[in-house]
Amino acid sequence: MSRITDYGFLFQTTFGTSKTNLVNNIQLSKMNSSSVQKQLKAAGIDTNSKKYKAALSEMMKNGNGAMFTNVQAIKNLMSQYDKNGDWIDPNTGLTGLAVTDENRNSYKHIISIPESSREEMFELAKKEFLNENGTLNGDTTKRESVYNNLYRKMDKDDRLSAGWTMEQYEHQYRQAFAEAAKAADPTWKAGKPIPAGALDGITRESAESGRKSVDIKL
Repeated sequence: MSRITDYGFLFQTTFGTSKTNLVNNIQLSKMNSSSVQKQLKAAGIDTNSKKYKAALSEMMKNGNGAMFTNVQAIKNLMSQYDKNGDWIDPNTGLTGLAVTDENRNSYKHIISIPESSREEMFELAKKEFLNENGTLNGDTTKRESVYNNLYRKMDKDDRLSAGWTMEQYEHQYRQAFAEAAKAADPTWKAGKPIPAGALDGITRESAESGRKSVDIKL
């Protein structure tokens, strides 16, 4: 789950407009000046908090020193972080779901996830596989709800890896269904009606024990 950033907290100066007329606007290059720090503290912003430091880091990373922001924009950005400076996913209200340059390559490894979540994914994947004749319909799928339920069961630091692990299980389930459909009808391919009863013998345990696409070791 990649993070989508809104850069509305940053703006350029209007062409031909004197900077001295930008009332209450703050230039990024002056964020740490004593005058700006006093302005922020007077507005009720704790510049020593992790929420503020996370917001400041975001502004500096995505803007340049010539750009401007303002107190309300800073407060709005701070509201996207918790007291520990962790970004809050707007869809789930959870932290630990931001893919960053720092963790992009480290979270992709198998971890133990609850059996109840695997069962939930198996049942949904089977239902949708049958309903959509083996295709993935992004308009009707309920996959996101299964992932969100999983994230709520996991510790913050494990959520991204849990999601990646679930993707591997989901892929195995769908592969098992496809193989069963082909076994019942060698001419079957995604989009064609699935032979009646073709998936009846597939259980979550049998799909997981196959491990043909990904070697899942828990």
